[in-house]
Amino acid sequence: MKTKLKLKEKLFSGNLGFTLFSIVIGFVVGAIVLLIAGFNPLEAYSVMISGVFSRPKYISWTIIYATPIIITGLSVAFAFRTGLFNIGAEGQYIIGSLVATAIGYFLKLPPVIHFIFVFITAALAAGLWGAIAGYLKAKFGVHEVIATIMLNWIALYLNNYFVMLEGFKRPQSETSYEIQNTASITILENWKYSDVGREWLSNYPILKDILAAPVNLGFLIAILLAILVWYILNKTTLGYELRAVGFNRHAAEYGGINVEKSMVISMFIAGALAGIAGALQVTGVTKSVAILAAMEGYGFDGIAVSLIGSNTAFGSIFSGLLFGMLKYGGPKIQPFLRAPSEVVNIVIGTIVFFVAIPKFIRMLGSLMNKKRGEKNVG
Repeated sequence: MKTKLKLKEKLFSGNLGFTLFSIVIGFVVGAIVLLIAGFNPLEAYSVMISGVFSRPKYISWTIIYATPIIITGLSVAFAFRTGLFNIGAEGQYIIGSLVATAIGYFLKLPPVIHFIFVFITAALAAGLWGAIAGYLKAKFGVHEVIATIMLNWIALYLNNYFVMLEGFKRPQSETSYEIQNTASITILENWKYSDVGREWLSNYPILKDILAAPVNLGFLIAILLAILVWYILNKTTLGYELRAVGFNRHAAEYGGINVEKSMVISMFIAGALAGIAGALQVTGVTKSVAILAAMEGYGFDGIAVSLIGSNTAFGSIFSGLLFGMLKYGGPKIQPFLRAPSEVVNIVIGTIVFFVAIPKFIRMLGSLMNKKRGEKNVG
């Protein structure tokens, strides 16, 4: 019995316990909202789950939805771990998308080489965009939250300006021309629509269903990026210096670390990650960029993904997949049950709210353990 109590105490005192508790509370609050609106929450959640897992195509789409926010989550988490709040992942994502589309459309290069060039240029452009905020913070003390918010809007209007340029804008539309096939990372994109591909896939219905979505290499790259982020932060001198600045910039400076340089590097890497998210979305899913009336939200979702994932690389993968499930499966309650799909945002908001107040959750966990202990004694 004592061993059981110790395990429970350990669970509630750690980040995993807070996260799991917050997720449960999020779904409970969502259920209450559905009940108030006159809908059966069990039926609604059943529709969500079947909307994600009932067909291979749905699982493919869930992973596709999750991929960009996993990577923007990595961007925000990297900055957090180095003492910076990268609220500018949204703008960096836009810059990465725009540059990826321009390079993917205008340049003519062989397959693989073309994508690699798109990948690198998008990462560099978004990295430099993020580094602007790092430089302003290091040199002039401009808080990165203010700088990145302004840069988000500048990125949005730059996107709209370039999309409208003649030669880049597709006629009779508000989108750019699509990237060339050589820059695409969609798996078997042309083959599956060919006569040979259709005939072959007709013998394998599960594979055909999986490939009905624009399955691409993005998720695999996201996992590799998570490993890279973990390795940089925990196994390299650079990562040690960046984390040292995040813990205490004055102590780091006293220890001989160039604090200003570290801030710029940190924001550059965070920006590059968010830009890669945009590049992968363009090369794997959308193939183009469009006029933006408002922020798309990938960077802001990345903040929530990072928080739920405890600002860790691998935590961002799992929280990003959770977001992908909610984003793809959640809206299906509207056509099936006529239930408000906004409940998904309520669930997400509640989860983030509780993740952000770990002391309160720790207190609840301690009280629950205390009551159980009193019952056992009694």
